[in-house]
Amino acid sequence: MTSVQVTVRGGGILGLSIAWEAARRGARVRVIETNAIGAGASGGIVGAMNPHVPERWDVKKAFQLDSLLMAQGFWDGVAAASGLATGYARLGRLQPIADQVALDLAREREENARILWQGQAQWRVRPSTGALWEPASASGFLIEDTLSARVNPRMAIAALSAAIRAAGGEIVLGDAENQGAVVWATGLAGLLDLGESVGRVMGGGVKGQAALLRPQMALAAAPQLYAEYLHIVPHDDGTVAIGSTSENQWTDATTTDARLDKLLDQARAFCPALAGAKVVDRWAGLRPRALNRAPLLGAWPQRAGHFVANGGFKIGFGMAPKIAKVMVDLALNGQADIPDEFALK
Repeated sequence: MTSVQVTVRGGGILGLSIAWEAARRGARVRVIETNAIGAGASGGIVGAMNPHVPERWDVKKAFQLDSLLMAQGFWDGVAAASGLATGYARLGRLQPIADQVALDLAREREENARILWQGQAQWRVRPSTGALWEPASASGFLIEDTLSARVNPRMAIAALSAAIRAAGGEIVLGDAENQGAVVWATGLAGLLDLGESVGRVMGGGVKGQAALLRPQMALAAAPQLYAEYLHIVPHDDGTVAIGSTSENQWTDATTTDARLDKLLDQARAFCPALAGAKVVDRWAGLRPRALNRAPLLGAWPQRAGHFVANGGFKIGFGMAPKIAKVMVDLALNGQADIPDEFALK
């Protein structure tokens, strides 16, 4: 390929999404991945795409809302271009409400969502029905939001890669020449390189562990369940993802251990429908987290024509559609529409 307009370094969710957005607009794109597509945190198994709570509204939450509302069109476009399923579905999420204090807070957030989510999704309180795929709730009430979605990470990565190629883009495994605008979306290694370049710590890695179960129930169209940092995410292939731990200390970043076993015990206690479900996969890896927990986006300081998209941490898949848009606007058109909270300084 000659006259590449955008080179994307990194074959994870942010890099591939940016490359797809650029290719979709007609730009000539090259993706360079030195290891394997989806080799880092993007090759996980959970795929939860959930909103922040509708209160104490800020730029980060507004950006995420925009991205979650863009997701249907984004993933539909990827599926159409690639001919592959992505596992995307916006099926909502259920959360138990523990007591009267939590119930009052949930109802306050329900009112906030009416305003902040602009009528495009709901955060509502409703009674428990006793259905098998509902979390037990001490108050007898649940939070149900209609904004939460999920994607199958590995299917989504494969579909993005195929969509880029279908649009005339190039994906190189190994190394190749940078041409045009260069976007660095290289995960934890890139976050550390950025810190060394600018002379200060920009973030680090947080280990996560997750598991994939295959229950007997048909759950492909079921909502997610969530409580106490535990995500239970049904996928369209009949599996259910359980995740994830957040570990700042570890011996081996890529192996699972008793912390995941404890998470599985919690999931089965929380959701009896998972009792007896076979564990079909276990995953562990490091996720890049910026110091302020928001993505780092923008021009790489003192590197003309080079840009950074990093720090997706737990919200990379949910943020990807809008991150792709603003990064391509910046790299191709010089249009800086990045919140100050995300910008490299």
